[in-house]
Amino acid sequence: MNVHFIAIGGAAMHNLALALHNKGYQVTGSDDTIFEPSKSRLEAKGLLPEAFGWFPEKISENLDAIVLGMHAKEDNPELLKAQELGLKIYSYPEFLYEQSKHKTRVVIGGSHGKTTITSMILHVMHYHDRDVDYMVGAQLEGFDVMVKLTEENDFIVLEGDEYLSSPIDRRPKFHLYKPNIALLSGIAWDHINVFPTYENYVEQFSIFIDSIVNGGSINYNVEDAEVKRVVEASENTIRKIPYQTPDYTVENGETLLETPEGPLPIEVFGKHNLNNLAGAKWICQHMGIDEDDFYEAIATFKGASKRLEKIAEGSNSVAYKDFAHSPSKVEATANAVKEQYQNRKLVACLELHTYSSLNAEFLKEYKGALNAADVAVVFYSPHAVEIKKLDAVSHEQIANAFQRDDLVIYTNPDDFKDFLFSQNFDNKALLLMSSGNYGGLDFEAVKGLIG
Repeated sequence: MNVHFIAIGGAAMHNLALALHNKGYQVTGSDDTIFEPSKSRLEAKGLLPEAFGWFPEKISENLDAIVLGMHAKEDNPELLKAQELGLKIYSYPEFLYEQSKHKTRVVIGGSHGKTTITSMILHVMHYHDRDVDYMVGAQLEGFDVMVKLTEENDFIVLEGDEYLSSPIDRRPKFHLYKPNIALLSGIAWDHINVFPTYENYVEQFSIFIDSIVNGGSINYNVEDAEVKRVVEASENTIRKIPYQTPDYTVENGETLLETPEGPLPIEVFGKHNLNNLAGAKWICQHMGIDEDDFYEAIATFKGASKRLEKIAEGSNSVAYKDFAHSPSKVEATANAVKEQYQNRKLVACLELHTYSSLNAEFLKEYKGALNAADVAVVFYSPHAVEIKKLDAVSHEQIANAFQRDDLVIYTNPDDFKDFLFSQNFDNKALLLMSSGNYGGLDFEAVKGLIG
């Protein structure tokens, strides 16, 4: 097959391009800019476009399929040419479904925990030499690519994102996969730019549940009231199997999971991650891994990239960075680090970086999110607010939103950096939460703060 990618440089798109190249397809692509690591990874396989930009002349009737990325616009010259020629145009999730319609599709959905649960499942499968196809949103230890597609594997494990499919397909990605086996980890309002009301956002998960094939199954986090309500209200003819956080203890900075064979030391920690683990265990059992084998494998799971990732550790200090940005994720992550290091002061820093988090209306959702921190710091860039064409956000609005009188707020990257590098981290835990980089913070230099 000849497949052309419009906007090949995206994190998801370039991984799909690599997967198809590895499968023996002829792959071409275009983009107006490509950043690392996508650029080097595409170049290594000979897939990097010779020049950046959009070139309608690349689009011909010789192409079997076009994959259209979210970065492209509706008036993209290559897209217009493909439409004019009547070529088959797929969104990213549509193409994944096309590649997996004869497989058993396992789809992990939820506002939070998707990447971690998918990563846990893949880690367990890899540990036991069970080959499966997959698409996951983070780079995993022991895996070369984030998308794998084969002809022969029976299972495909898909991270089910609720964001839009493409510029010309406004359906959430996870509506297109038609799972045989599904999981729903949690529902907490996100993507306010696409789903302006909470009700509209929740409705997407109802549609997801109803998209599960007849006779399929869903495992759902029964501790999340909204998840419980939505799953149990569905009239789809599927098996509904609840899961909840397993028993565990924390001793001297180590989490011990209670198992039938006794306490098991594990690398991940925090109530939310133990809850994720319970969901992953169910899915692995559906895929033929028994309980003992799951525990043996999960004990060696260190976490997904950028998800509560330990970046430095000293004799009595530690630093983590985490992708957390939505209110529920921020609260769960801060609580997890505080619980793991109960005898240390927690310095928690959050960058408000996404469209939702910088929206004045949405800010109130952060109430109490940093309560677990002994020192709570919020950084945001007024320039980022301007770029996103949002109303200006004031210090006062942020302070009111988090409901903490002692909240430290920075808008200048240098001021934030000066604060951070003036701290003594003896007997402290540092937590840096962001989907950005605090205006250019050098994380390697941060590691030097932890002695």
